[in-house]
Amino acid sequence: MQTPREILADLWISAGGEPAALDAVTLTGEEPQLPSSFRVAAAAQASIAAAGLAAAHIWKLRSGQGQDVAVDMRHAVVECRSERYLRVDGKPPPPAWDVIAGVYKTRDRRFVRLHTNFPHHREAVCRVLNCKAERDDVQAALMQWDAEAFETAAYAAGGVVAMMRSHDEWSDLPHASALAALPLITIEKIGEAAPKPWPAGDRPLADLRVLDLSRVIAGPVAGRTLAAHGADVLLISGPDLPAIPWLTIDTGRGKLTSFVELKSEQGRGVLRDLLATADIFSQGYRPRALANLGFSPEEAARINPGIVFASLSAYGHAGPWAERRGFDSLVQTTTGFNHAEGQAAGVDGPKELPAQMLDHATGYLMAFGAMMAKARQGSEGGSWHVRVSLAQTGRWLWNLGRVADGLKTEDLTGEAVSPFVEEVASGFGPLRSIRHSAELSKTPAFWVRPAMPLGSHPPQW
Repeated sequence: MQTPREILADLWISAGGEPAALDAVTLTGEEPQLPSSFRVAAAAQASIAAAGLAAAHIWKLRSGQGQDVAVDMRHAVVECRSERYLRVDGKPPPPAWDVIAGVYKTRDRRFVRLHTNFPHHREAVCRVLNCKAERDDVQAALMQWDAEAFETAAYAAGGVVAMMRSHDEWSDLPHASALAALPLITIEKIGEAAPKPWPAGDRPLADLRVLDLSRVIAGPVAGRTLAAHGADVLLISGPDLPAIPWLTIDTGRGKLTSFVELKSEQGRGVLRDLLATADIFSQGYRPRALANLGFSPEEAARINPGIVFASLSAYGHAGPWAERRGFDSLVQTTTGFNHAEGQAAGVDGPKELPAQMLDHATGYLMAFGAMMAKARQGSEGGSWHVRVSLAQTGRWLWNLGRVADGLKTEDLTGEAVSPFVEEVASGFGPLRSIRHSAELSKTPAFWVRPAMPLGSHPPQW
């Protein structure tokens, strides 16, 4: 089984990093840190360290100075549950899930998981089941369905659900075979452009402009990470797009936030103007969704030659499920994690990972890929497309191996988490939140801007 340092080395070298740069990295802590049979702590540490090392690499390109990077495993895994530990004016988070979200049995004695935190997803499920949005009603209706037939029908109706599969069942699907042919992070040159000179600045990403078009966890974590290393991050949302307020606060640290209505020509014009002077365009829409609005990676490269376009999806860009909506909890269910954790715990049914690890690790890997592509743009030129997905991150995590008796690990207490908490002001009141866990010796990571309510700023740099 690979050590965390070997996992990091694979990430770093696969993205084009020089092996010698790894000498500057210190990784502390030991597995396990959380109750899981999977290597969630190693995945947290390696993905965050990769992003920190990429920031240090860019700083060296800009300044000529090397620096040390250190990541503590416990701090990293706590940061991958940052939304749990957020306190706003001393108050803990509200319930994370909608009333009918969660696991249900079906007629064929299988399990399905519903994700209904957004109203239109809840309505789609209830439309298919022809029932009220009450748990007992949903369960009764699902006893008239076989799991896979419901999964198919719900997706066709615009719902977001998952049938629980074993890893073997998942691996037998054509989509899993398509993903197996892809790298964890795809970094692809998609156009010609001159290298962009690095601006002046005293941080790795100072004066680099990032457009962040993402919601929930993975994409917003990528933007938050880039902001932690000094990037100018502008979160673009829409006044009618549903959001999860607690996550917006946690991942909004370091960002400006504006509303732009992309369904209108005027709004698309605003986004084109912002894109024209951006360095990184980071987005979490389904494949082709932005392309239909005129913002495909190739169109972005035409508007702004030299752009780094980073795309996040649930199930990857190849294979029959490429267009399928999804969230961390559903990808865990579909790809075998819930089944495997349940078996390891002796539970008859699904058991979740102890963190939204696919989301968080994918966010750090997305930031890592974007920074490595930006470094290549600065030396080679070109426009670049970076692609990550929750399912590919899941495949990576699965292949890291299992932790014997990992589920016997005690969960982290408040006392264990408190060293990683900082108190900051925000547009929501005083925040107690988790500091970034990658420690850079010359350019410490921190957020300059406070988290603010969506739409607080004009859509301009």
